[in-house]
Amino acid sequence: MTGAVAVDVRIRTFILERFPLARKHNLKNSDALLESGILDSLGILDVVGFLEREFGIHIADDELLPENFKDVDSICAYVSRKEQRAGSSQ
Repeated sequence: MTGAVAVDVRIRTFILERFPLARKHNLKNSDALLESGILDSLGILDVVGFLEREFGIHIADDELLPENFKDVDSICAYVSRKEQRAGSSQ
C-alpha cells in the first residue's frame, strides 16, 4: 500500500466521522451497519454520495441492496466489483 489509503480505511473513516453511533460502537469492518442502527436509509444515501465522489463510481438505484451495505467489508467488496467492471469496460 504505497501512498494510497486502503479502501476499507477510507470507508470506515467516513462512517466514523459522519455517524456518531459508529464512534460509540468503535466500528469494525465486520460490524452490521443497518441492523445495529449505525446507518438508516438516509445514512445509506450519504454513504452512496461519498462512494460516488471518492471512488468515481455510479451507484444505480437497483444496486441499493442491503447485502451491498451490510458492513464495511461488504461495501469494500461492492466498490471493488464496481471498479473492476468500470475498468474492464474502458
